[in-house]
This record gives sequence, C-alpha cells and structure tokens, in this order.
Amino acid sequence: MIINISREYLENEMKNIDAHPASFNIFRNKAEIIPLKIFDIPSPGANIIKQEMLSLGGDAIVHKNAVDCCIDASDIILLGTMKHYNIFMDKLKQMPYFKLDKVCDELKQYFSAKKPNSIKSPWGRTLTFDQTRVMGIINVTPDSFYAGSRRQTVEEILTTAQDMIQSGADVLDIGGMSTRPGSDPVSEEEEQRRIITAVKAIRENYSDIMISVDTYRANVAKKALEAGADIINDVSGFSFDKDLVEVVAKSNAPYILMHIKGTPKDMQKNPTYDDLLREIMQYFIDKIQYAKTFNIDENNIILDPGLGFGKTHKDNMEIMDRMQELKSLHKPLLIAASRKSFIGKALSLESPADRLEGTLAITALCAHQNIDMVRVHDVKENVRIIKMMEAIKCRRQ
Repeated sequence: MIINISREYLENEMKNIDAHPASFNIFRNKAEIIPLKIFDIPSPGANIIKQEMLSLGGDAIVHKNAVDCCIDASDIILLGTMKHYNIFMDKLKQMPYFKLDKVCDELKQYFSAKKPNSIKSPWGRTLTFDQTRVMGIINVTPDSFYAGSRRQTVEEILTTAQDMIQSGADVLDIGGMSTRPGSDPVSEEEEQRRIITAVKAIRENYSDIMISVDTYRANVAKKALEAGADIINDVSGFSFDKDLVEVVAKSNAPYILMHIKGTPKDMQKNPTYDDLLREIMQYFIDKIQYAKTFNIDENNIILDPGLGFGKTHKDNMEIMDRMQELKSLHKPLLIAASRKSFIGKALSLESPADRLEGTLAITALCAHQNIDMVRVHDVKENVRIIKMMEAIKCRRQ
C-alpha cells in the first residue's frame, strides 16, 4: 500500500512513524516544491539561474528563446524546495550581474517576510488572524445592490448589529454610499450623516466590536474614526481622495487596500488585463510603497483583490482560484464576494437574494485556504461554515 500524504499532515505522519523530532524541520524543508515566478531577467542571467537550479536538484522554466539569447529578457518560474532556495541564494550573492543580485535580494525578502498575525485600532481594539474572521455588512443606504443589506433607521441598524455580534461577527462594516457597478456617488454630507449616525449608535451600545467604515473620502473617514470606528475600508486604494492617506497616517488606523480598475461608474465597461494576477500584485506593491512614504505602518494594511470592481466574470473566478498566490505579499487578505453577480452568473441566479449558497461555498474555500477575513451579508451562516472548517482542520494538530 502507498499513500500520498498531504502537506498538512506530514508532521503528523512523521510522528506516527516515530521519526526523531529534531529532524522535522529538515524534512519540512525538503518536502515541498515551491514554484516562484520572477520577472524580466536578462537572458544570460536566466540561463545562469536555470543551470544553478539544475545543479541543486531543482529547476527553472524560462522563455523558449532565452537559451540562445534571441530575446533580451525572460520571466522565470523557479522550482525548488526550501533547501534548494537556501543554497541558491548563497550562490547568487557571489553574482552581481544580469540582475542576479536583485533576484537574491528579492528571494531573501520573500522568505524572511512574515504576515502580521493581528491588527490594532487607534482605540486599542485588536483583531487576530488565527482563523478566518467575519466582517458583517451593514449598508445604511437605500440603493445597495442587495436589498437585504439596507438599513436606514437607527433601530434597524442596532437590531442588525446585535444579530451579527451575537452570531459571531468580528467586524461590522458600515457603508453610506453604494459602489455597485454604474452607481453615482452621493454628496459627502449625506454619506457622512449616514455613516456617523450608524457608528455612534453602534459604539454607544457595543464598546468591544470592531467597526470598519466603507468610504474613500478623507473627511468621512476622519469623522468616523473620531466617532469610534476602527478600520478604513477604501475601495479606491487612495485614488479618489488625495487627503485620505494623511487621515490614515495620522490616525494609525488599519486600512483595507482594495484593487479597482476605473471607478464604480465605469469599472465594468469592458475591463481588460494582460496578466491579471501580475497587475493586481503590482498595484498592491505600488500602493503600499505610496502609503509608506506617508509613514503608514504597512503591518496595518489588509489587501482586498476587489472582486467585481473592474473585473469580468472570468477574472473574478480566476482570483478565487488563485487566492494562495495573493498571499505572496505577506499581508492579511480580505475576500468580499458575498452575493455578487459573478456568483449569480456561475449558478444562473439573477437575484442577489438567491446567492447565499454560492457565497457559503466561497467562504468554505477561504476557510480551507486560511484566508484572513471574509466580508459577508449573512453572518450566522458564514460563521457556522468557518467553524465547521476549523473543526476539520484542528485534526491536523
């Protein structure tokens, strides 16, 4: 009998055969091929990289014309275990040419980076990422795409907040303006009135729950933080209000950085990408660097790939299938898929009211892949899904 052991159960199985505990880390480093993609390496450097990886027992995939240098540069897919990479980086240190020193630096940075295991608000409230967390959506709007999420009176807001908290929500996300495809913005005064009313009401009744505000406007974010909000959830990535970055910097509030292409008004008018994941990742890298120029703590940044924000159905499905690759930046990851149209298209369901099961399938996938947070309309059902997945995963311990 032969069993193909899953990576998650390798340590359990080493214990079962009574291997020496001191050897566990050695075997972990040998057990997994880690495919890494690097970009725009001069062809001579690409050939050196391939030969060095082959000499270590790994490999590298390069452009078909790199071997005879008929192209200037090649992207490269490295294939190696952690053991291979450690030796490979030592070799590259001795090669300050053809961008090989840059490759060495990037590999060292990649392997040394650690994702923050928590965020802390300016008010001292902390959210840990030891399992998938749930952000409950409360839209204080008359026109959000899912009618079931709309709450306009203080009584409705507080009843929903109570239900979500009792059902296990970790964060409540308050939105005062719809950003659905094709939507027009409301006035800043109206958005601020809606959000501040909700934040104050919730904070007066629930002192411990983390509150996120879904806004891209600096003044709204500032007033919401003063009213007791903890997190800024910005669909624009600092792009729609140049002053928002300073509000985030001065407050030291956790910030959700979302990828968007275009604006809510025009983002679904034939969005196209040459390389979807590469463009999203480069967007995040550029925005994080921009934030750091204002002394924003990058450990307080959460990434959201922006499902439905300048994406086709195919794009959304590819993002869901490649979530693990989005972890490459070592930042907490938020997935906001709840009841969105790409679920409706996949299941042939026109109404958002019919898309709960599709949403739950995505939440189960996120929990299985250790995604840090999901933003959802239906807290109770999503919390139960995550609890079930965590109960299964705890068997690995």
